[in-house]
Amino acid sequence: MYHMRDDVLKASKLLYKAQIEKHKVNVENMLNNTVGVAEHPDIVETIEKEISIIAEYDDKLKVLKKYFRER
Repeated sequence: MYHMRDDVLKASKLLYKAQIEKHKVNVENMLNNTVGVAEHPDIVETIEKEISIIAEYDDKLKVLKKYFRER
C-alpha cells in the first residue's frame, strides 16, 4: 500500500542533507579560496553563519531520524 508519508520523510531528509552539503561547500570555499575571502571582510562571522545553518539542518535531520522513521 502506498504511503505518501514515507515519500515526504525521504524528500525532507534529502533536502536537509543537500542543504548541509551546500553550506559545507561554502565554508570550504571560504577557507581554501583567497578570492572568496576578499568578498567577505569578516570571514569568521560569515563562516559562523554558514555553520549555524549547517547545525539547523543537522538538527532537523536528527529529529526526523529519531521521531519519524520510514515504514
